[in-house]
Parts: sequence; C-alpha cells; structure tokens
Amino acid sequence: MITLYTWKTPNGRKPAIMLEELGWDYQAKGVDIGKDEQFAPGFLKVSPNNKIPAIVDDEADGGPLSIFESGAILTYLAERSGRLLAPSGHARFKALEWLYWQVGGLGPMLGQLGYFANRAPEQVPHAIERFKDECGRLIRVMNGRLSEADYLAGDYSIADIACYPWMVTATTMLQVPLASALEHAPAVQSWLDRVGERPAVQRGMAVLQH
Repeated sequence: MITLYTWKTPNGRKPAIMLEELGWDYQAKGVDIGKDEQFAPGFLKVSPNNKIPAIVDDEADGGPLSIFESGAILTYLAERSGRLLAPSGHARFKALEWLYWQVGGLGPMLGQLGYFANRAPEQVPHAIERFKDECGRLIRVMNGRLSEADYLAGDYSIADIACYPWMVTATTMLQVPLASALEHAPAVQSWLDRVGERPAVQRGMAVLQH
C-alpha cells in the first residue's frame, strides 16, 4: 500500500493523478498546510523539507520507502510501474526535460505570481509585473511545444501530469494577470481540454475535496 501525504495544491495533486492513472490502491492523508500540519514531527520523518507531497511505499524493494518532492515521486511511480515514462531513449528524456521545466520554472513562477497578485499583504507592482512577464514567457514556451505535439513529450507522460494542475491554477486563480498570455496560447488550452477529459485526472484533482 502507498500512503500519499498531500493537500489541495497543484503540487499535491500531481501524485494523486499519477496514482489514479496507475489504478493502484493508495491512502490519501491530508496535511493541512493552512494549519501548519507540515511541521508535525511525524510528517517531518517522511518529508524533512516540511513540504507536501510525500509518499510512503510499504511494498518497495528493500522495504518501506519514503519519498518527498513531487518530481521524484512521479519518476519513482513511473519506473516502479513501467508506465508514463519511457525506459530509455529520446522519449524518456523529452519527458524528463519537461518535468524538470515544470519543477524548476513553471511551478515556482506561478507560485510567486500567485503570492504577489493574490495573497501578499500589500501590492508590489514591480514584483507582480516581473512574475507576470516570466509566467507569460513560460506559457509561450509551452504553447510552442504543444503546437507541435499533442503532449509535452509526444505521448502522454509524467510531464503532462506535472504541468496540468499548475496550468489549471493559471487559468483560474491567476486568470486576471495572465489573461493576455492565455489568450495567445490556444495550443495550451487544447491540451488542457485533452488532459482534463481523462477520468484519472479528474479523480486525482478531486482528492481530499470531499
């Protein structure tokens, strides 16, 4: 059994989508970051960086294994299952480059824009503009790739799973500052529709919602 420690955030939804795609039994445990539950000693044993998501795989080779960082979790689950990440070759590294692109760029930049545009105690126009511009650039990069292929790595993969919850956030919570960038990204919108139609994606996005 896999235990998923998560919350209702873009990063928290990535492993839930992956586990739903695999059809594996798992237990989702909520870690309410609004109540600082990520600092609980028990959770820190699983995720020493006090961030969600994290998993514990009780049936891992060599004994129970805990993993934190969403990109590492997706890679582990893909390799353990033999699905959604090619074992070698071009397709593997296309998926990994877009996975790392999301982890190192799209997620952090959208997160910073979300803070300064929606949650900061006072407006800092320069910060909002800076992160809006960078998020717009990243959306253009993504749109360029998706103008060439239906999915980021060519076939549906962990790269799409990583990016999807963040782009849902971009089109909902961040729709106002990113309106122009999104308007000029039709390939991204088509991709959002394709990925969002997948039943496993819908179930993963709904984890902890009820």
